[in-house]
Amino acid sequence: MKLFKTILMAAIAISSLSACSQNKQKDMNENKTLVVYFSATGTTKNVANKLANMANADICEIVPQQIYTDDDLNWHNSHSRSSVEMNDPDSRPTIKDMEINPNNYDRIFIGYPIWWDLAPRTINTFIEKYKLEGKTVIPFATSGGSSITNSVENLKKLYPDINWQKGKLLNNPTENNIRQIL
Repeated sequence: MKLFKTILMAAIAISSLSACSQNKQKDMNENKTLVVYFSATGTTKNVANKLANMANADICEIVPQQIYTDDDLNWHNSHSRSSVEMNDPDSRPTIKDMEINPNNYDRIFIGYPIWWDLAPRTINTFIEKYKLEGKTVIPFATSGGSSITNSVENLKKLYPDINWQKGKLLNNPTENNIRQIL
């Protein structure tokens, strides 16, 4: 019995450490929703968690192969990693494989911080890696001063085969403004 409890506790611990989680087992005929996000500082992660909870959706983080440091995110330094990536439209930072396959979902919310009035290049990597053509995708973003408009227009232009829905900037998410994109 002790061995069984130990194994059970280990399994629970491992599943809680996962970057992806499923909120609820879904009926096979029910539309499946995924909230996927990239968050360099934790702000977008907090919003994504609230959105996933309200949408009763599964959630998964886009994790860069090399995590961004504070120096990498220094937008005042033109040689910082984020500045170099954002100044190169072809930059595609490597991301880790996800435990959840986004292609198994009907509707995908994709969240990101606004960098240089755009989605970070990590979002491009995700979209291209998981080939979201034909999927319904709803963007949401966080920003200290920019709107989501230019980032969404840029994504629509780059990926016209995705069924883009109206996105929303969610800096201080409340139930009301999250409901607006559900």
